[in-house]
Amino acid sequence: MEYGICHLGMIPMKSENSHKSEMVNQLLYGDCYKIIEKRKKWVKIRLEWDGYEGWIDFDQVLNIEKENFDKITKSKLHIASDLINYVTAKDNLLFPIIIGSDLRGLKVLGHKFEGETQKPNKNKRIHLTSTAYLFLNAPYLWGGKTPLGIDCSGFTQLVYKINGVKLKRDASDQALQGQTLSFIEESEPGDLAFFDDSEGNITHVGLLLENHRIIHASGMVRIDKIDQSGIFNIEKQSHSHKLRFIKKII
Repeated sequence: MEYGICHLGMIPMKSENSHKSEMVNQLLYGDCYKIIEKRKKWVKIRLEWDGYEGWIDFDQVLNIEKENFDKITKSKLHIASDLINYVTAKDNLLFPIIIGSDLRGLKVLGHKFEGETQKPNKNKRIHLTSTAYLFLNAPYLWGGKTPLGIDCSGFTQLVYKINGVKLKRDASDQALQGQTLSFIEESEPGDLAFFDDSEGNITHVGLLLENHRIIHASGMVRIDKIDQSGIFNIEKQSHSHKLRFIKKII
């Protein structure tokens, strides 16, 4: 088994081993992974954080020893909390990094970081909504996980990750986590609301705020009202997503 780490600010992950294939995810700086398959100039990886699999360009792979992989992934989470910052390499070259980047691999990579960070704390819930607000107006991007482009489940996963909680990558998998609530009145800020299509498939997720509001990525990261029927788009004055259920993750 070979191991790697994301040494760049962001690396696109593809569904297939081709640049023409759709982007299904993004690696952020410090994300560790296992290499599970190689084909020509592409490598299939499995992310350590959530087990998500996909293909990345061979030229963007940086291998690390298993000893370092274990040292990084078994240490306490340490996350960059500035929207955008940079790390400094030994040759004083700067590498831009995004909020949510994992800083546990700094020593292995030989980098330095002097920006704002966040470590796991006991009162995770109270920080979820303030973290979510940082992404307001970020444009929607399928497979995206940065303030420059993010999708609905990438948004909720990253907000929770910054606060030390593991969520799966896709909305349909996140929907299998946590405790299901019977009524929206039972929910608290930070809980996740899931929405389905006409066939009953989970297709959307958002994070609940106070006063029957929800923050979610739809066109951009935005705030709308939510009721027992679903998301009520304030601008269009109509429901945009049908509520399936609400989950309490922490």
